[in-house]
Amino acid sequence: MAVQGSSDVLVDELYETTHRLRQFVEARLRAQGASVARLRALRVLARSEHPLRMRDLSELTGVAARTTTSIVDALERDGLVERVRHPRDRRAYLLRLTEAGQRCHTEAEEVDRRALEQATAGLGGEDREQLRSLLARIREATERPGRQ
Repeated sequence: MAVQGSSDVLVDELYETTHRLRQFVEARLRAQGASVARLRALRVLARSEHPLRMRDLSELTGVAARTTTSIVDALERDGLVERVRHPRDRRAYLLRLTEAGQRCHTEAEEVDRRALEQATAGLGGEDREQLRSLLARIREATERPGRQ
């Protein structure tokens, strides 16, 4: 049973499940020298059609600017990301993946895919659809401000 952190055991179990799932994936990524946070940043940069500003990366990953800076600093130190001057704003830099960063992203995505496949292997197609439907209903209920 999940640790009670809310007034609803269902919500506690949902939080506990997502926490365990993240730990499960994180452990597999760490064995490859990666992490969920690094993968999220690499994923956004890899999928972007052009280099991104730090602020854009922060917004797209949903991570605080200070944390994004720490992640990017580490990625840059490891040769996975490079900062390039913004063509129209001399004060700004843009972020883009290096070739090593692209390789690292591809490898980390495969580790992530295999871990998630393993974690959800016990769910059949119908189970997956039902769970997705239920989660969508919760998201819908929380998207409407002021609804009580």
